[in-house]
Amino acid sequence: MPDFSLFSRHGIIVSRETEEKFNIYNGLILKWQKTINLVAPSTLDDLVSRHFLDSAQIFPLVAGRSVIDLGSGAGFPGMVLAMLGVNVQLVESDQRKAVFLREVSRETKTPVIVHSCRIEALKDIKADVVTARALAPLKELIAHMQHLKIPRGVFLKGENIDAEVLDAKKAFDFDCKTSDSLTDKRGKIVIINSRFT
Repeated sequence: MPDFSLFSRHGIIVSRETEEKFNIYNGLILKWQKTINLVAPSTLDDLVSRHFLDSAQIFPLVAGRSVIDLGSGAGFPGMVLAMLGVNVQLVESDQRKAVFLREVSRETKTPVIVHSCRIEALKDIKADVVTARALAPLKELIAHMQHLKIPRGVFLKGENIDAEVLDAKKAFDFDCKTSDSLTDKRGKIVIINSRFT
């Protein structure tokens, strides 16, 4: 049985009902991973820290807001945020992964909207915040924010974030704050507030 006590140790309080949803989700990943590459195989033994907690750490930054999660893949961070009570739309162009996300939603009774299309095809999306994890360089993420007309983004990024910020500044006008990841000493949480032209 996965150990979700890590959450409380990091100040994230999870109800018993939400923990049960996480358990079901964890089981579905292990089951579907045999036919679809949902997560890196090397992380299967540590799904709680590497994926669940990594996603949940941005909950305080998006709580009470509506979120659109780009390139959701196996559902990180978007599905985890939805299980914590955030209003989330997931975007995943891989049809098999989109089916997986709908199955997780059904099995865990977690309401989400799944858009099984490319980000560029989205129109008239209403959300307060854009999220993404390991999807694209910051410059591309900000371009997606502008396409969606959503000025705020919260992204889980790696150690190259300083170079990504410099590159993105050449094309876009935005404010950026970073903080250290709880789960990866090289990782960063990046908050973007973009000014559209």
